[in-house]
Amino acid sequence: MSARKFGLNLVMVVAVASLFTGLWAWYNQPLSAPDWPEQISGYSFSPFRLHQNPQQAHYPSEDEVRADLELVAAQTDSIRTYSVDGVLGEIPRLAEESGLRVTLGIWISNDLAANEWQIEKGIEIARRERSVVRVIVGNEALFREEVSAEQMAGYLDRVRSALKVPVTTAEQWHIWEKYPELARHVDLIAAHVLPYWEFIPQEQSVDYVLQRARELKKTFPKKPLLLAEVGWPSNGRAQGRAEANQADQALYLRKLVNALNGNGYKYFIIEAFDQPWKASDEGSVGAYWGVFNAERQMKFPMTGPVVEIPQWRLLASASGVLALLALALLMIDGSALRQRGRTFLTIIAFLVATMLVWIAYDFSQQYANWFSITVGLLLALGALGVMIVLLTEAHELAETVWKRQRQRPFLPVTGDSGYRPKVSVHVPCYNEPPGMVIQTLDALSRLDYADFEVLVIDNNTRDPEVWEPLQAHCEKLGPRFRFFHVAPLAGFKGGALNYALQHTAADAEIIAVIDSDYCVAPEWLKQMAPHFADPHIAVVQSPQDYRDEQESLFKKLCYCEYKGFFHIGMVTRNDRDAIIQHGTMTMTRRSVLDELKWAEWCITEDAELGLRIFEKGLSAAYSEHSFGKGLMPDTFIDFKKQRFRWAYGAIQIIKRHLSSLLLGKGSQLKRGQRYHFIAGWLPWIADGLNIFFTFGALLWSAAMIIVPNRVDPPLMLFALPPLALFLFKLGKILFLYRRAVGVRMRDAIAAAIAGLALSHTIAKAVLYGFATRSIPFFRTPKMRSNHGLLVALNEAREEVFIMLLLWGAALGISLTQKQGGLDVLFWIIVLLVQSLPYLAALIMALLSARPRLAAHEDKLPD
Repeated sequence: MSARKFGLNLVMVVAVASLFTGLWAWYNQPLSAPDWPEQISGYSFSPFRLHQNPQQAHYPSEDEVRADLELVAAQTDSIRTYSVDGVLGEIPRLAEESGLRVTLGIWISNDLAANEWQIEKGIEIARRERSVVRVIVGNEALFREEVSAEQMAGYLDRVRSALKVPVTTAEQWHIWEKYPELARHVDLIAAHVLPYWEFIPQEQSVDYVLQRARELKKTFPKKPLLLAEVGWPSNGRAQGRAEANQADQALYLRKLVNALNGNGYKYFIIEAFDQPWKASDEGSVGAYWGVFNAERQMKFPMTGPVVEIPQWRLLASASGVLALLALALLMIDGSALRQRGRTFLTIIAFLVATMLVWIAYDFSQQYANWFSITVGLLLALGALGVMIVLLTEAHELAETVWKRQRQRPFLPVTGDSGYRPKVSVHVPCYNEPPGMVIQTLDALSRLDYADFEVLVIDNNTRDPEVWEPLQAHCEKLGPRFRFFHVAPLAGFKGGALNYALQHTAADAEIIAVIDSDYCVAPEWLKQMAPHFADPHIAVVQSPQDYRDEQESLFKKLCYCEYKGFFHIGMVTRNDRDAIIQHGTMTMTRRSVLDELKWAEWCITEDAELGLRIFEKGLSAAYSEHSFGKGLMPDTFIDFKKQRFRWAYGAIQIIKRHLSSLLLGKGSQLKRGQRYHFIAGWLPWIADGLNIFFTFGALLWSAAMIIVPNRVDPPLMLFALPPLALFLFKLGKILFLYRRAVGVRMRDAIAAAIAGLALSHTIAKAVLYGFATRSIPFFRTPKMRSNHGLLVALNEAREEVFIMLLLWGAALGISLTQKQGGLDVLFWIIVLLVQSLPYLAALIMALLSARPRLAAHEDKLPD
């Protein structure tokens, strides 16, 4: 690389790194707020730590409570409790040691017997402990509708008559306005004002609290006012414009406590410590109301500016290092890329690295249990996998669009060439329509090549009326054509080709293979065989092509989808000598085949052979020029079966050659070859993993519908990576098909629909591939009659079922999640986007039945 080019690259990388660092800085601009005062009015005090839960009777020890009391005593002289169960009943005694006054809570619920016990115990503690300065009977019991106003009035009167300290009940502010008669039964008004739950943005919340306080004092002028709960969560779902994050918590509380102190209000901040156990009742946000986290660390600075992510500089540095590592891998052999391509890959590398670091940070802020740790590890692996696929997709796009020139072009040899080796053309067939195969043989008979033979191998076809016409036609075409009917013959297509290899003419130097539906061009061998003059070339490959794309809209979509691989993927792979050998229009050096043979254990024996050839250090040549055209599947089920076989075979190959692909062990594979074989199959593996995401999304959505008040939408990090990959792949298809393949936008959209329709099939093939060793080979039927609507729907029944489940989940969430919010809307969008591949499958199934339906409609009476 020249010094000038290195300098340009360095400037570009520094510029992009500065841009992303600037984005981190912009997101974390310092915001001003009043300093935390030396003393606050009080804290709601629940001393439960990680993995402690009052609902499971798992309480902290007295020493743990003492430590918590000493911590809050540095900021206040007053605390509020909620229950007298277990060690909670000992808090007043322990609080006195720290000089704290206690507002004692008595828990009231719909369990009347438990209420009786709580009241008796609470009265006993309040009489005994001097630290108790007031008693709160019930916490939002009326709001939860667990007791009536009359019952609550009776409880209050009973406790007031038994004690000398003030007694009240704590309710949300609007409950006091709904039941003003309660004021006759209390000594003070204890109201909760929590703007977050009322969808009030942080910027307006302090004024909102002060306004509610003024209204309560006006409504109950003769009763003292206690703001029994004021606070803001640091994590969890948004409530409209009310965001739950650490910065908003810091800004709100620092402004609020100063305002309340200045106006002389008594209040309790909910709460001193995060309470992870509350997530089961209040959703994930319930765990994050503490000023201290569950490890008893202050969650935000008490003085100075507030930023969204205090550690943003460290995170920006980590994302920069990760981006540079990814970029170093992407830029291997990248000297042929134009500057725009290198800039594009740099931006993608920094974007992916930033997303990964942000996801890791966001997840690190969640409280973990065995379930969340398990999900977190799966999520981390899934996110890493998705980002790797995203990088490989971006790399292919860059090499397709911004390469100066192709590095290994293999153009057809149109002039005279002294090298004209003998070619043996092998045509395997099984139960194929005789008329179709005869067309293939007739095309071979017109080859403009001096020295070739044709071997037709019909393996295991039972019906003589299918294979005997082919035998007769070969005899008619002359001695160049030899026909073999073998039954039984093991090994599927690989077995048939190995059988043909045994009967190949001794002087044949090249073995060519075509499928039985392919009509080759007369110049095929003449223009491609001379490439074997290079002794390192072991494979010469031409693209698969098709001649029936105009027969139906279904086949038009299939045709558009096929073109992407042969005119984008194979071209970029050829530059690094890493093409996928496919089983038609392929030519292989005879000596190499004699040594390696076709693999009979693999249902994609062609691709497997090509990889073994590369492992031996030999090369392949690929020409984009089409020399033969075959027939596409006639039905959607056959289209799916073909792709299932390709994907399943890919996993078979990965499993067999894993050490070679990952480590280069026992092979002569170059880095570029290993990269393309792994990167080329990663999107299929991603489709396989996507099944688990869909399954998890449906389970999570079901929980949101069944218990909408307890289950929040998933965190953004659960859905962002697969959604980002989907959108990128879709955009890439639409862009590349127009730019590299040269098709119209509607054809690019057609390719996207056909490709999406295969996602579920590929996913199943990948999972089957990893779970099983082999499956029977199945051919792709050609020239099969079209079928009716019901049959077409049956072909997509799995996809339709999953699509309806996803649509039902989206509808159910929209109906049950009454409070809505951006997180709910985002999750609904994720479910709908997740359904698009299944909708595409339904469209393809219906289109495959369209000709039959049209013909039927033409016969309807007027």
